[in-house]
Amino acid sequence: MTKKSNNAYFYKDKPVFGLDIGHRSIKVLQVSRNDAKEASYDISGYGVTDYDPNLIQDGVVVDVEGMASCMKDFFKNNMIGSISTKRVTVAVPSSKSFSQSITLPKAAKRNLREIVLSEIDQSIPARIEDLYVDYDIYKESKDNLELQIVATPKVIVDSYLQLMKVLGLDTVAIETTINSGSRLFVHATQSNVPTILVDFGSLSSDITIYDDGPITTSTVPGGGDSFTQHISTKLSVSPQEAQIIKTRYGLGVSKRQKEINDALTPLLNSLCKEIRRMVRYFEERTTNNNKIGQVITMGGGANMPGLSDYLTDNLRIPARMCEPWQRISFGDLQPPAATERTMYITVAGLAIIDPKEAF
Repeated sequence: MTKKSNNAYFYKDKPVFGLDIGHRSIKVLQVSRNDAKEASYDISGYGVTDYDPNLIQDGVVVDVEGMASCMKDFFKNNMIGSISTKRVTVAVPSSKSFSQSITLPKAAKRNLREIVLSEIDQSIPARIEDLYVDYDIYKESKDNLELQIVATPKVIVDSYLQLMKVLGLDTVAIETTINSGSRLFVHATQSNVPTILVDFGSLSSDITIYDDGPITTSTVPGGGDSFTQHISTKLSVSPQEAQIIKTRYGLGVSKRQKEINDALTPLLNSLCKEIRRMVRYFEERTTNNNKIGQVITMGGGANMPGLSDYLTDNLRIPARMCEPWQRISFGDLQPPAATERTMYITVAGLAIIDPKEAF
């Protein structure tokens, strides 16, 4: 879902920065267009910081003043480069939103909003008046329209808007984390085949079918922090040691590979089961015999060694981590460690939003 302002936005005249508030960390990033290279960007500022998870409950910022204080300190002391604008694009968790695609006859274009609201009313257990609803035509043929519908609880969006107001920021757009990640995926190589996108959060993972646009999204328990906790319990080590083991060895070859695999198997089995269900959904629904061609991982949990190989072996579909950085340069800034770059996928996607999406 994108909640848009009425102000026009241009990279040179009115830049924006992306803001992603995760389960326990805040990430920001600002870019400028690199006119010397087509569809390329230079990062002018970025950063990440942790916050007290009690400031947010079930997706809602419940302590706006406390979160604002944390973010003000973040902007002052934890930034690499600089954020030069007060105009912001913000991500809300896909796990707290509803996303679905529908196919309609072209004649339905005259009353799309009524049809969309009816679809939402039938599909999710929430009152329509409690939701912000948005839709986008991502594919149009001679006879049909393909729409993506997104709905998010107003209480979540409004808490974000209140936070931005307290911070003195101008909110240009609000959208789901997977929409932001999808935008960055398009800038990576081989984005022209039907794809399963897996965005690993801290405690859950969003799985999205992408074919010329996000089609539908589901969420399964288990993310980066969940991997760490399972390793900690199975290997009887501290969470700090488990984090090191996860990022250094993961599912790759090591002396403790079997123990690590055993620890993570329940989570990974659940993930693979849902991916297979999504693959079946797409291939049964498509009319041109398209098949899912790849699995692309992103988010903080995607950097675990051996994960792509594990998914490839178990799903029999090529899997790899999203690597868009050939078109987004850190320039003279100190870049994050290679294992940390994937955590910036969502916020980078927010930062490169098309100006047309923000009016």
